[in-house]
Amino acid sequence: MDAPPLRIGLFGIGLDAYWPQFAGLQQRLTGYIERVAAKLARPGVEIANLGLIDNADRAQAAGREFRRQDVDLIFLYVTTYALSSTVLPVVRRARVPVIVLNLAPAPALDYTAFNRLGDRTKMTGEWLAHCSACPVPEIANVFRRAGIPFHQITGVLDDDPVCAREIDAWVEAARVAAGMANNRLGLMGHTYSGMLDIQSDATMQSVVFGTHIEHLEVDELSALRRNVSNEAIRRRLAEFHQAFDVQADCPPEDLAEAARTSVALDELVATHQLGSLAYFYKGTGVAENETTITSIILGTSLLTGRGVPVAGEYEVKNAQAMKIMDLFGAGGSFTEYYAMDFKDDVVLMGHDGPGHLRIAEGKTKVRPLSVYHGKVGRGVSVEMAVRHGPVTLLSVIETIGGGLALLCAEAESVAGPIMEIGNTNSRYRFPCGAREFVNRWNSHGPAHHCAVGIGHIAGRIEKLGLLLGMPFIRVC
Repeated sequence: MDAPPLRIGLFGIGLDAYWPQFAGLQQRLTGYIERVAAKLARPGVEIANLGLIDNADRAQAAGREFRRQDVDLIFLYVTTYALSSTVLPVVRRARVPVIVLNLAPAPALDYTAFNRLGDRTKMTGEWLAHCSACPVPEIANVFRRAGIPFHQITGVLDDDPVCAREIDAWVEAARVAAGMANNRLGLMGHTYSGMLDIQSDATMQSVVFGTHIEHLEVDELSALRRNVSNEAIRRRLAEFHQAFDVQADCPPEDLAEAARTSVALDELVATHQLGSLAYFYKGTGVAENETTITSIILGTSLLTGRGVPVAGEYEVKNAQAMKIMDLFGAGGSFTEYYAMDFKDDVVLMGHDGPGHLRIAEGKTKVRPLSVYHGKVGRGVSVEMAVRHGPVTLLSVIETIGGGLALLCAEAESVAGPIMEIGNTNSRYRFPCGAREFVNRWNSHGPAHHCAVGIGHIAGRIEKLGLLLGMPFIRVC
């Protein structure tokens, strides 16, 4: 299912009383807005630019237009002094977060040239073209009293890298928020018995993120496997050998079963238009279902690498965390504590089941396992380490009272020995040290799973939390 574009509303504010008083000021400020629109433009984004709003009547009309266009986020460019009555009607109807752009057209006035103008009317007009900071306290006051969430970017319109990064981060966070709202999460099977921490209120996931949840039957996947042709299995086996480093000791029959399930999984995902999946099932007593589940890992790894992250053990919260990371372009691989290495001051983290192929260090290995620890059956599994360099860990956690929060940490994936047991496994070094990281992370009561992605993106995740009204916690 193709995601709809992110719709960004943009408007600037001014005061219509100024236009007959100061020649050229209105056109100059309108030009500023066009420059902002150019900064916001990018693939997958539609800009609803309503131009310069300068009185209450135009504000009412603009509010109706933003609502009609169903914008996801509004950028308010404060070009000069304007009345707060030209702002409130615009954003009150839309009921989406607002980013206030307090951007001066230049780093500073050329005071010498300014004072040489000699005409105080011209001087006042020039000042008004630079006084974007003036009405921001008034606007903030009204927003706070109206309960409208807003955020600020203060700086210079052009050649200001700090502002450029902030604008990009807000757009990216809004794109991820929209992606989560448009996502369809499949839940197949049931939770791993006894893991109380992963029990989750699925309704709350829909309330906070907007995610649609589709409940699936393992029987449907098993039925789809019956209709997979030998030719489809042959093609998928060839894809396995291209995508993975298949070890020589992998039994051909196990690889064939994995290929059959992988083809069936793709059809299941297409049928239900899934953007992510969480699953767990034993299949005990029904041999066909047990074979389906024990042969699922390679197919779920391919899906995860293609932007349909799959979480094992029916970990709904972590499927959401993985999808967030993937939408940010960071990957998002399923992981948990594996061990602590106090000698090297690192935490080893990984998981059985699917890995994220696009963020692997080198080619992901496929290894045969005679037993899936803690689970039924045997078969082939994947072994990978996350690419060395900066990484971010994310967990969607449930708070006291049933709310959701984002728990985050930044670290480095570092080289070194790992346990070659046919699981994903990496070594992470944290700026606060392994002991302190573990203590801080655990203190917030997360489930034992989290998602890991490449790059340091905590700042963008924090903005996502602000847009969604979710608490954000960063431990390091």
